Parts: sequence; structure tokens; C-alpha cells
Amino acid sequence: MNHIVTVQDAVTAFAPWMEPTEAELDVIEQEMPVILADVDLLDAQIVTLDRTPSELDERRIRRARRRALAVRVTLVNRAARASLPGGAA
Repeated sequence: MNHIVTVQDAVTAFAPWMEPTEAELDVIEQEMPVILADVDLLDAQIVTLDRTPSELDERRIRRARRRALAVRVTLVNRAARASLPGGAA
């Protein structure tokens, strides 16, 4: 008889001892503005899935897209500054 081990692996993959580390939580916290901006963009796009977007919808999507891009640029610039020696940008 062959035992199916993958079921056990799937059950234990979410064991309580597998919590995120402090470093992982810090990275998530740093990326939270990007995540929230992406959620706002998705919300704006979801509203228009079943209808033709109005001018207001299009503005909302453009604004959300610009905000998401700006937040990503800020995060990348912050990471680049942190990686440069001497803190020079």
C-alpha cells in the first residue's frame, strides 16, 4: 500500500510554528503602501467590469494608476538610497 505524503505536507505547511519572521513582517510593512495602492487600482477597475466606464470611472482609474506608479517609484528610490554606500542618492 502506498501512502500519500503530499496530504500530510499540505496540512503541516501551515503549522503554527511557521509564522513570518520579524524581517518578513518588516518587508511587508515597507511594501504596504504599494499593496494598498494596487488594491485601490483594482477596485477602480472592478467597478467597470460589467459596464462601459464613464468619464468619472476613467479618471478614477487614471488617478489610481498614477498613485500606484508613484508609490512604486518611491519604494524603489528608498531601496536604492539604502543600498548606496554613505547614504548618497
